[in-house]
Amino acid sequence: MILFVEIIIGIVLFTFLVVPNVLKAPLNCIGDYPPEIRKRCVKLGLIEDSKKRFSKKEIVKKGIACIVMPLILALIMYRINGANSFIDGFVESFIIWLAITWYDAIVLDCLWFCHSKKVQIPGTEDMPEYKDYLFHIKQSFICTALGVPVCLIVGLCVTLFSSVS
Repeated sequence: MILFVEIIIGIVLFTFLVVPNVLKAPLNCIGDYPPEIRKRCVKLGLIEDSKKRFSKKEIVKKGIACIVMPLILALIMYRINGANSFIDGFVESFIIWLAITWYDAIVLDCLWFCHSKKVQIPGTEDMPEYKDYLFHIKQSFICTALGVPVCLIVGLCVTLFSSVS
């Protein structure tokens, strides 16, 4: 039951972090858009031509999140869930990671992003890539894989917390 509540809280927090940013300034989230839409934005002069998918600022933000999140997750797993081993910390945090990742893929990306005109960037509205479900599913597999090292760190932190106590 605790894990389910944590998943719901994680989904709500994730939604409040992502949706307002995309609605307010879709170009700030352009790294998460399909490649053809990014290319059109370059052609229209809306963004700079860059070989990099994410700006330095986005990489720093995501990097900080990948450092802070495992620590927060580890504390939650240890204090609230009672996890006291590497396996407990890893498995429980990975379940939460998977739930949020696939919520993002199915609900936010495939159901909302692929069908909302509010996320469309002016000059790209005609592009079929807005309904590229496969792009979002592939990205979710990548995000799932990225969760492994994050959750390994959570497991290690839980082990350290347990050994210190």
